[in-house]
Amino acid sequence: MSQTVTRALRILAELGEGERSLDQLAEVLGVHKTTVLRLLQSLEEERFVYRDAGYRYHLGAGLFALSGLALEQRGVRRIAAPHLAELNAATGQTVHLAAYEGGEVVYIDKYDSRHPVRMYSRIGLRAALHSAAVSKVLLADLPAPERRRVVAGIDFVPHTPRTLATPEALLAELEKVAAQGWAQDHAEHEAFINCVAAPIRDASGRVVAAASISVPDVVLPYEQVLELLPQLLATTRAVSADCGQAPNHP
Repeated sequence: MSQTVTRALRILAELGEGERSLDQLAEVLGVHKTTVLRLLQSLEEERFVYRDAGYRYHLGAGLFALSGLALEQRGVRRIAAPHLAELNAATGQTVHLAAYEGGEVVYIDKYDSRHPVRMYSRIGLRAALHSAAVSKVLLADLPAPERRRVVAGIDFVPHTPRTLATPEALLAELEKVAAQGWAQDHAEHEAFINCVAAPIRDASGRVVAAASISVPDVVLPYEQVLELLPQLLATTRAVSADCGQAPNHP
């Protein structure tokens, strides 16, 4: 049964990359087409996938409902929404909300820039652990042993010449982030994007999410992105207060 579930999840993950034929899915899973077809039929019954007129498979509407429920269950997203919308309106820049779960950082909300240059990011997409500002904020709050364990498992893909390239460099950066209370991505993930991020805390003081402002350098240079930091910090403090954080918490 566990193998069946694993294969079904692999099918969904593969279809998340785009439409696929039965033959393509069988090749990815390394099993006979009849096995894949049985799985697809079960997934179709639950509306998790659908087959078009050209006999190609896509993610189905049943997943939309599940994803909506998953987002509704994230209290911090609901609490942060009016504050992030206000920050987006005030700055005109792209605003993200991200959370850490299962060793990954995932975007759970996004407010698009009013400028024609748009970010590739989307809700549900994973953020790079070693280069995204939101990831640095979330990893910096982990207990030191867990932080080292997570960093040790990162594949330090060099997205740009500025990307942190070693565990030691990232750990040093996380220490800095923890001390100053915010993080930056200075063209580390994409050469033309700069970003600042700050933590959102709950009543216990634990970081439950990170909010960020991301700006293409054709819209604002790096120095002017840093000038948006006070607005971001004011926003994350307001969200944290609504999440129960004590006013005198650092």
